[in-house]
Amino acid sequence: MSFAATVLTLYPEMFPGPLGISLAGRALGEGKWSLDALQIRDFATDRHRSVDDTPAGGGAGMVMRADVLSSALDATVARHTGVPVLAMTPRGAPLTQARVRALAEGPGAIILCGRFEGIDQRLFDAREIEEVSIGDYILSGGEMAALTLLDACVRLLPGVMGAASSGDDESFETGLLEYPHYTRPAEWEGRTIPEVLRSGDHARIAAWRKREAEAITRLRRPDLWERHGGTPGRSPSGARREDWDEKS
Repeated sequence: MSFAATVLTLYPEMFPGPLGISLAGRALGEGKWSLDALQIRDFATDRHRSVDDTPAGGGAGMVMRADVLSSALDATVARHTGVPVLAMTPRGAPLTQARVRALAEGPGAIILCGRFEGIDQRLFDAREIEEVSIGDYILSGGEMAALTLLDACVRLLPGVMGAASSGDDESFETGLLEYPHYTRPAEWEGRTIPEVLRSGDHARIAAWRKREAEAITRLRRPDLWERHGGTPGRSPSGARREDWDEKS
């Protein structure tokens, strides 16, 4: 069974968007995953197809209504039983590579995209919804966040990337940021590719990459380095890295 994504949104025309090109687009065309974007307004009951109202207690903006969203969500969950429901919101838990990998190994996801000032809290109280954030900043709505989450998941699906190990050495897979990359020409503007990478000595190359990854992580992301704990063999994302110690 392929990975199936269903997005509940006020702007279904935003999908597949960038997910319709490159690796994700090719995989979509080949049936390695599926995407369905549903218009939330279709579940409104009044003639204006209203999905929001003024905030209780006063304040600026509008709030998305729990009754309309629950109708949309319940209808979707009934067709996709056992699929996790996510809401893209800045107050959610930070999205991690570990969570992405877990989602990619599952049947898919139902993603709720908020707009305006947010969603009536009663929806989260009454339904099992995982709130997810892609960063400490505010977007106009959850659609861009949903695209980001899906791109991160789809690239991990079997057969999407060229080689099964293509994602193993990337940032966050081992708890570290990725080491520097180089390619031809050997010299550019007086700068050369490090000699070790031209040596053909795979043990030396692996050791150099490990040291560089650790140094960059310590410098740029001390929070990651602290969580990493100096244990290169541990993979917080769940990637299979049995050979990491041998390479180290």
